[in-house]
Amino acid sequence: MRILRVVLGLMIAVAAEGQVRVRLATLAPKGTSFHQILLGLGEKWRQAPGGGVLLTVYPDGVMGGEADVVRRMRVGQIQAGMLTAVGLSEIDPSVLAMQNMPMVFRSLEEVEFVAERLRPQLEKRFADKGFVPLFWGDAGWVRFFSKSPVERPADLQKLKQFCWAGDTKQADIMKAGGYRPVLLETSDILPGLQTGLIEAVAMPPFFALAAQVDTQAKHMLALNWAPIFGATVIAKKTWDAIPAATQQAMLQSARESGEQMKTKNRAEADQAVTAMQKRGLVTHAVTPQVEAEWRKATEEYYPKIRGNLVPADLFDEVQKLLQEYRAARKK
Repeated sequence: MRILRVVLGLMIAVAAEGQVRVRLATLAPKGTSFHQILLGLGEKWRQAPGGGVLLTVYPDGVMGGEADVVRRMRVGQIQAGMLTAVGLSEIDPSVLAMQNMPMVFRSLEEVEFVAERLRPQLEKRFADKGFVPLFWGDAGWVRFFSKSPVERPADLQKLKQFCWAGDTKQADIMKAGGYRPVLLETSDILPGLQTGLIEAVAMPPFFALAAQVDTQAKHMLALNWAPIFGATVIAKKTWDAIPAATQQAMLQSARESGEQMKTKNRAEADQAVTAMQKRGLVTHAVTPQVEAEWRKATEEYYPKIRGNLVPADLFDEVQKLLQEYRAARKK
């Protein structure tokens, strides 16, 4: 008889003999579209040819922060993770070119164009490090949420701002720009806002709504700061143990799920802002003049980002691809 066990609050079915089990961890909150789509993906994988694969999803950061997830994958405690560029950079820093270049991208179409052009070399770099990307995607734009109004760079400089735990390079650049970073895990964002440990945080509206960030940070600047970019990856050792026919079916369903997730998340970003406005969020619009001020202030730090936060070759490649895209659009 098959036995059901409760592990970290999730029901995990014991795999049949010979069936590959994949444990996937993510910071995405339980019950959100991210989580639901991953559960749907698990059902497709279970029915894949060659005996299928049993996928167990651990949401809510129960496996720790993203760096913890990568460490757990390396030692085989889990086999896969859905991660942002910050977590993926623990595997290879090349992916930071898609997220840690603020105000470089001017539209999500630009993000998609550059991501698709970079995908082959990113996937090779990850494979060389022992990981196979199953799908890439973005969750829309990162926005600034704050306890007091932020409209210009000088306003943000006055506030203690969340910075990913362990991202000391990012913190150093922020400090050099006159900002006040506080290194924390994402699970500490809401408590940090409640206690005053931090006063501002940059995140997508969808996550802000799910984490109830707006109950403490009641102001949002409608500035498209940077895309939140990421991927779902699986340990190559696990991947290589899966039959080729099963791999093909898994990749197809994973990429379909990735597209579904991207489309749904972008729509939910606007819906999240509307929902938060109904419970008191104040949205501050960005005029062309204010956007130009942010762009100027940000571009001054590109030399510090290039070769430090983002590998120099990838920084240059992104700039080249954007020039190519924009030139083609003008024709």
